[in-house]
Amino acid sequence: MFVDSHCHLDRLSEQTHGGDIAATLAAARAAHVSQFLAVAVSLEEMPQLAAIARAHQDVVISAGMHPLHSPAEKEGAESEPSVADIKDAAEQFGAVAIGETGLDYHYRDSVPVDVQHERFKRHLIAARELDLPVIVHTREARQETLALLREYSDPRVGGVLHCFTEDLAMAREAVRLGFYISLSGIITFRNAEPLRELARQLPLDRLLIETDSPYLAPVPYRGKPNEPAWVVKVAECIANERGISVDEVAMQTTANFYQLFRAAAPDAPVHVKEALAQSGLL
Repeated sequence: MFVDSHCHLDRLSEQTHGGDIAATLAAARAAHVSQFLAVAVSLEEMPQLAAIARAHQDVVISAGMHPLHSPAEKEGAESEPSVADIKDAAEQFGAVAIGETGLDYHYRDSVPVDVQHERFKRHLIAARELDLPVIVHTREARQETLALLREYSDPRVGGVLHCFTEDLAMAREAVRLGFYISLSGIITFRNAEPLRELARQLPLDRLLIETDSPYLAPVPYRGKPNEPAWVVKVAECIANERGISVDEVAMQTTANFYQLFRAAAPDAPVHVKEALAQSGLL
């Protein structure tokens, strides 16, 4: 019983079950992945994401614009979205979260820093006004990300720092601000010892697992297009680092997902609800 808390089902590689979303999800279900959060990178793709969610009861979606998305580069693309635009998209398409949004200074030449800041702020305001958690992408912008979270996020609603690659101090401060930390296949990479240390140190009830597929496939699939079934490898790595069972990681991270993404909880599979209720986790 696992949840892929962050995947891009509309961007699957042709090498992933021939690009067939249904086949990709079936393979994940066979690996006991019971829920998928398909994350938006632009408001333009919301109709496509919503269609995927309508076709698959175990898929929920978010609404937002990635910090590195450049709408001006696409013919007919939307302008920089307002708070109202983000809220309208979330409400129209039934999003359970806002994002992904945030700051990425590694590619600051792609989208200027001031544009990223304003975009991030608008998403945080929209999330606060809709009472929805926010999915945060952060890279090489630790202090600025935390500063904006302190000023504009609602700790009662919180969110997640997804595909986390920053340091333990930032993770602990984010947790203090009401956020979860999501670990991806990067944790299995040979040079990712700082992330494995973070997996050992953070409370298990503040961790999520994800693939960020089709990107960042875990060992032993590194170099291939990622897919949701492989979120199990992330859970296995965390379990190994903490010296606990994979079942414990699966149960707790699944409970964490539904506690954060509350709008997804009513539609959780019945067997998931029953298992979590019996364990006292939800």
